[in-house]
Amino acid sequence: MARKSARAEDISALRPEQPRRARVEIDFDDHSALGTLFGEFDANLVHLENRLGVYISARGEKVQIEGPEDSVARARDVLNGMHERLRQGQDLDSGAIESLISMSDEPTLEGIVTGEPDGPPIMIRTRKKTIVPRSAMQIDYMRALNKSDIIFALGPAGTGKTYLAVAQAVSQLITGSVQRLILSRPAVEAGERLGFLPGDMKEKVDPYLRPIYDALYDCMPPEQVERRIASGEIEIAPIAFMRGRTLADAVVILDEAQNTTPAQMKMFLTRFGQNSRMVVCGDPRQVDIPGGDSHSGLADAVSRLEGVEGIAVTRFGAGDVVRHPIVGRIVNAYEGPNA
Repeated sequence: MARKSARAEDISALRPEQPRRARVEIDFDDHSALGTLFGEFDANLVHLENRLGVYISARGEKVQIEGPEDSVARARDVLNGMHERLRQGQDLDSGAIESLISMSDEPTLEGIVTGEPDGPPIMIRTRKKTIVPRSAMQIDYMRALNKSDIIFALGPAGTGKTYLAVAQAVSQLITGSVQRLILSRPAVEAGERLGFLPGDMKEKVDPYLRPIYDALYDCMPPEQVERRIASGEIEIAPIAFMRGRTLADAVVILDEAQNTTPAQMKMFLTRFGQNSRMVVCGDPRQVDIPGGDSHSGLADAVSRLEGVEGIAVTRFGAGDVVRHPIVGRIVNAYEGPNA
């Protein structure tokens, strides 16, 4: 009988340890925001239940969460983050909720809504909205945008590289800390040439710069964007038009930088002037110029300049995608180990 008991003990030792169960209650003091927080027919709470494997019940201003200990802690942090966004007057859409969920296992979650323990919140204020980071890497990126002279932002589509750079530039333009916003992008891609496109220079370049326009219109009223473009405060031009200039008192953003040559990148970076900031955005894995990665000015510049004082490099991955969750899964499928 003793040997049978010992074997039973051996078998039980092989069984996976069951996660500890927990229960937590949150008491929200801002009753006016609860309808938006919970969603129509409690849709937001149901979404959290399905994503995190917990049970959530709401009675008045009190919310009770039950389930595995780690999942309960994540759900609590996500709900607190959602509530804080609403308290600060920020939007709470499905993308924001999904981003909070994806970050809820990160120790920096608290920094998303309150910033450093003794510092100001991490956010960018524009005329139309207040923008806060939606991934752990975006926190580092937004800090770099506020401190460094030249910032390289590398990573796949949907990580907020260009959007946050434009938002920071608009914020500085509104406050008067810079006089101009200059937006540029390689306008010759996949063998196409501007001369074969119809219209004047603006009409030729606009199709290549559509993502930048979208970010501008999301941060400023359309009439202000058009007025500032007309006055020259906002300038949009292909990278070739940067040659011979010194760009002072400006935020200069170069998008799709992986499609520059090393010579173009050197020319662009050496335009840097007094009281300026440059942001260089691109995806090193989406090079369209002949020769691929080996001829990309972005890869060449990062290899030469990373670690130089005043220059920051932020690398985003598929886990930092803040568009629809399926975008992150698509990026993983194309760039994962089996790609």
